[in-house]
Amino acid sequence: MAVSIELVKELRERTGAGIKECKEILVQVDGNINQAIEILRAKGIEAAGKKSSREAKEGLVGVYVHYGARVAGLVELNCETDFVARTEEFGLLANTLAQHVVALNPRFLSVDEVTDELVAESGQLREKFIEEHVLLAQPFVKEPSRTIEEKLKEAIAKLGENIVIRRFVRYEVGA
Repeated sequence: MAVSIELVKELRERTGAGIKECKEILVQVDGNINQAIEILRAKGIEAAGKKSSREAKEGLVGVYVHYGARVAGLVELNCETDFVARTEEFGLLANTLAQHVVALNPRFLSVDEVTDELVAESGQLREKFIEEHVLLAQPFVKEPSRTIEEKLKEAIAKLGENIVIRRFVRYEVGA
């Protein structure tokens, strides 16, 4: 099946994949853009795993102050180069993550920080506790079908560098 250049362009804009790869995948899936996105997403997650060993020392701090200035969130988001750190997409990701921190108030960055004692004290099942309190395991506030970890992997695939949330903090007046 021949695919239009407009469809290739749309897929490239939505995923950040190369033109040749977009065209090949669209041909493979008979022009079904949603199926093509899923294939590219899966490939991106695989590529992200390979990049996770690379050191991320550059980056920026994402900031979100909620209306009324009573709650704010800060997220240190790191990448490998200052070139990527200065991109609009990276800055938007950092600020969106800070907004997520304000909205869902995670207590931990990763599952490694959660002890069995904490889970037992909460009275919740481990899986539910992790989903509610671990940033990387939480459903992304703007797209609940994906976790924060999945959003990071998508960004790694799109930007081509390892991306790491180094730390975060949420401030609330009177808390």
